[in-house]
Amino acid sequence: MPVEPARRVEVPAFARLPVLAIAAAVAVVLLAVSGRFGYFGDELYFLATGRYHWAWGYADNPWLLPGLAWLLDSAFPGSVVAFRILPMLLTCGGVVLAALIAREFGGARKAQVLTAGAYALSLHLLGSGHVLATSTVDPFCWVVVSWLVVRWLRTGSDRLLFIAGVVSAVAMQGKWLIVFFWLALAASAMIAGPRRLLSRPALAAGGAVTVLATVPTLLWQADNGWPYFLMREVAAEQNWRLLGGPPAMIPLALLGSGLIVGAFLACHGVYALLRTPHLRPYRLFGLTAVLVTATFLVLASRYYYVAGLYAVLFAASAVTIERRGPARWWRWVPTWPVYALSVPLMIYLALPVRPATAFTGAGLVDFVSSGSYGWPQLAGTAATAYRGLPPADRARTAVLGDSYWQASALDVYGRERGLPRAYGPERGYWYTGRPPDETTQVLYVGGDAAWLRQFFGEVRQVSSVRLDIDAQVANQNVPIWLCGDPFAPWPHLWDRMRRP
Repeated sequence: MPVEPARRVEVPAFARLPVLAIAAAVAVVLLAVSGRFGYFGDELYFLATGRYHWAWGYADNPWLLPGLAWLLDSAFPGSVVAFRILPMLLTCGGVVLAALIAREFGGARKAQVLTAGAYALSLHLLGSGHVLATSTVDPFCWVVVSWLVVRWLRTGSDRLLFIAGVVSAVAMQGKWLIVFFWLALAASAMIAGPRRLLSRPALAAGGAVTVLATVPTLLWQADNGWPYFLMREVAAEQNWRLLGGPPAMIPLALLGSGLIVGAFLACHGVYALLRTPHLRPYRLFGLTAVLVTATFLVLASRYYYVAGLYAVLFAASAVTIERRGPARWWRWVPTWPVYALSVPLMIYLALPVRPATAFTGAGLVDFVSSGSYGWPQLAGTAATAYRGLPPADRARTAVLGDSYWQASALDVYGRERGLPRAYGPERGYWYTGRPPDETTQVLYVGGDAAWLRQFFGEVRQVSSVRLDIDAQVANQNVPIWLCGDPFAPWPHLWDRMRRP
């Protein structure tokens, strides 16, 4: 006999204030640190491609993030704080939606507050709220879709499924990961029910919207040899090299969920969805979490790809705790002292609150902060070296950045300092264009001489970036090379220089 979904608890307006207060506190914290150090390297990439190299697709992402970066920069030119208002709003919206999922599960005030607090204290979700990135937009879309499907399970309103399809269409313009969510959800519905989910015309209509919205990006990928899948292989290799590969994925995913509080609620949430009777109508979400995690393990994906599942798992756990209480040996975890102690720890680990002089250049703690310091100085040093060339030589000199971060910084900050447009051989920047055929020498920012001597007969260092602090950051001591006597015409040389 099928189990009816839990009835949503009607919470008085005044009782919703704690959830809104948590979201507001997140907004205050994120705004307080939003202007520290400058744009992150990926933000510069989105800004440069959106401003100067617009396309319906890119090698490593579709068009949404460059488009958003361009819109934000057009509305508030050069403002890093304004640039980061959108990720702040998405994070705060995720806090509220996570609490609403708990409400749909039948959770009252306590469950909703526990869920909102866990979402706010997630190491990954809080940290990604500081930057405009695919890892910020994509989890939020997963949360919205999860809330809509959970609400459909309770109300049966097919309109919600169509809206979920539209939200999925938006998600697909930022990253294609939500496909794995829907495939896992469909398989889970076949196993655990309700199977009628897959036969609803509204869901098919929403899927059609998703496909149509993604056609321009698919055409760009087809015209350029499907580089997105090559980038997936590169991401898998980097995941092994930098993050420990599949063996480290689940531990890192639990760490990203929020150390003690988030890790407990995530694990307990899977158990609650799969085993507790009051969540039986939502069991497909427990299976979805297992299937998505298993898929990403097989694909050697990054740990934060599962971050969009945190909200529904937190909610399931919190509702179960509210109704039955946690196991005796875990009762101390979902308590206010543990939540309160987690606040300074998560802020310290997730956000750029430390001074730049304390950076070590190692570990996840410093990654965003060290990649956000010194980009104007890098472009300024390159511009000084460029202006030092004889005027006759500048016309036949191209400016290249070794990494896509450096190429982006040269485009964003260099043009206002007198540099021509920048090129880059790495990842998506390679597809934005190559130096003109008449180029005879290159001012190359970053890299090393041994790699450059594969392509140029003359390689000499003309400068290096010196920052005003003694810290291990991405732009400290970056060399600048002048390279001449290319070994091949540029169409052939550019193909050889391409670096995924």
